[in-house]
Amino acid sequence: MIDEHGFRPNVGIILCNSQGHVFWGRRAGHNGWQFPQGGMKSHESPEQALYRELNEEVGLGPQQVEVLGRTRDWLHYELPQTLRRSRSGPFRGQKQIWFLLHFTGEDQDVQLTLSNRPEFDAWRWIEYWSALEQIIEFKREVYRQAMIELEPLLPVSGAR
Repeated sequence: MIDEHGFRPNVGIILCNSQGHVFWGRRAGHNGWQFPQGGMKSHESPEQALYRELNEEVGLGPQQVEVLGRTRDWLHYELPQTLRRSRSGPFRGQKQIWFLLHFTGEDQDVQLTLSNRPEFDAWRWIEYWSALEQIIEFKREVYRQAMIELEPLLPVSGAR
C-alpha cells in the first residue's frame, strides 16, 4: 500500500522503561540497530498496526505497555535508491506515525522469535538520545523529529 506520493504507511515504536531508557533492537542478520517499526496493512489503523508490530517484533502484548502518546502527523523519510525494492508504483520511502510506549512488563517478557522471520536478533536498553548517534543516516531526521515531539511524555526526563 503506497500513497500517491510514493510513501508506504508505517508505524514506529519508541518503547521506554521506567528509567527513561529505550528498547534498541539489532536487525536480524545485520549490524544495524533501530527502534521497532513496520508497515500498516490496508485495513489497519495506526493503533492496530502498533500492537501487531509490537507483538511480531518484540513479543509484547497490550497488557505489557501503556501508550503515552503519538506524533500528531506523518513523518517521512526516503530510502536511498540502492535500498528501494521493486514495488507497485513509484516507491520513495516510508511515512510514519510514531508512538511512545511505557513498558510495564519484565525484561524476560521480550521475545524476539515469535515471528516466522524475526526482525531483531538482539536487543538492549539505551539512553533516549543515544539512538540519534547510532541510527542509520537516512532515518536520522525522522528519529530526531519523533523523539523531540515525544520526549515531554517520557516517564523520566530524557534530557540531553
